[in-house]
Amino acid sequence: MVDTPWRAIFLVGFVLGSLIRWYYARGHRRTRPARRFSGAVDTVLVLLAGVGLMLPVLYLPTHWLEFADYRLPPWADLTGGLLGTLSFAAGLWVFWRAHAELGRNWAPSLTIQPNQALVTGGVYRRVRHPMYAAHALWAVAQALLLRNWLVGPAFLIAFVPFYLVRVPREERMMIEQFGERYRAYMRRTDRLVPSPGRRSTKEDD
Repeated sequence: MVDTPWRAIFLVGFVLGSLIRWYYARGHRRTRPARRFSGAVDTVLVLLAGVGLMLPVLYLPTHWLEFADYRLPPWADLTGGLLGTLSFAAGLWVFWRAHAELGRNWAPSLTIQPNQALVTGGVYRRVRHPMYAAHALWAVAQALLLRNWLVGPAFLIAFVPFYLVRVPREERMMIEQFGERYRAYMRRTDRLVPSPGRRSTKEDD
């Protein structure tokens, strides 16, 4: 196994991200959703993304998959490690804020919660899907910090089809629930990355 300080940084970030999810997911299983929109495709994509996300848990403490390890020149190792650290830090901050602002409106699957509210403030002011943005940053960090051809890009590879299929379905679900309010929100926001020239409006408050 390639022994680098970036592995330790990734592990710290992974633990922090897991704690954020655990904290805000407490008691969620006791809440029965008002409506479900999940299907077989959604379940498969979630499982694949989960495998990509959890693969480091099996890789880091063992010699499993070390045959796919690789080394980089010192300058590339430092550059990739710093970029990966910044990506993970940014992703964790967005992950935390998205959970905090959604509160009980958050769900791991495509469901409408009882008394579901349309959250448009905070990190949702200019981006409709900051939770997915956070996972994208996490996936990039995993690819940059773990020097393994299989484990490093695993989450990113699984995340791409998950995002491409899940987000349009989620937006259709929100339109069905909130109608013109959500369409107006879509017109003044971006999906994943905020456009530099786009400004929020008073409607977002």
